[in-house]
Amino acid sequence: MSEYAARNISHTDFILSGFSGSREWKQLLFIPFFLLFVMSVTANSMIIFIILSHRALHSPMYLLICVMASVDLVIPIFFVSNMLLNLLFNWNHISLMGCLVQMFCIHFLESVQSTVLLWMALDRFYAICTPLHYNEHMRFSAFLKFVIVPLLRNAVFISAIVGLVRSLSYCQSNEIKHCFCEHMALVTLACGPIYANSVVGLCAAFFILAADVLFIVVSYVRIFVSLFKSGEDSWKAFHTCSTHLIVMMAFYLAMDINTFLGVLYIIIPATVNPIIYGVRTKEIRNAILKMFKVRSNKGINLNVSAVKA
Repeated sequence: MSEYAARNISHTDFILSGFSGSREWKQLLFIPFFLLFVMSVTANSMIIFIILSHRALHSPMYLLICVMASVDLVIPIFFVSNMLLNLLFNWNHISLMGCLVQMFCIHFLESVQSTVLLWMALDRFYAICTPLHYNEHMRFSAFLKFVIVPLLRNAVFISAIVGLVRSLSYCQSNEIKHCFCEHMALVTLACGPIYANSVVGLCAAFFILAADVLFIVVSYVRIFVSLFKSGEDSWKAFHTCSTHLIVMMAFYLAMDINTFLGVLYIIIPATVNPIIYGVRTKEIRNAILKMFKVRSNKGINLNVSAVKA
């Protein structure tokens, strides 16, 4: 550290070295991650297309699923694709400004994923606990406060994190031990005090993730109480809640991990979320099956026409 500091060096170009080992090993890792990437992009694109093309699915619950699928589509396209190029061609250099932009986008989109799960919990809370007032609560103008406030909160905290990172000098090393510009992976390379960065990072984790989890838990506790009071018939309404709970577990349980598993934290939820919704949500599942059935029938009709000709 003293050697770098003595020369007043502050790196502006960094190397992402999340995957160590030979080039052949990295190229081998490219295959499973590429397959996950293709699955994620295909599945999320299908969910978005199905929901937007069927007017019967234009209710708040399905539109929120569409929003989640959109976020799950953006993350692999813009970040996993860069990692794949790194594995295949060893393109692992990134500028400080590019690193800061990537850091903001990744952490902001992660916070949006958490916030969308909160919106889904509120949707199920209103649908099950106050069904007579569901349409009133889920009107766009009424629900807008639950959209603007959390997104502004997310943007303010992530901007504060990135702004503090930008003010640091990096005189220790320019090698980031991660596959993307994760906050603490970059901050640990700074040669000055990072106390403020750690505090703001913890505050962001508390006021974004912990707050969202708290409201989600409270919503589902109220839902469980309402279901117990309402009797056996109301448990049919819990089917959609169980789907959301599975998605939440896939998101939150994958958070406390790093490097190799950190990449899985980005791509696994984006891959499994559309599959969970496609399999467990009856209307979406039927729409997908109908789409493939129509295409299959068209293929058969074309073959019959060709034979007759």
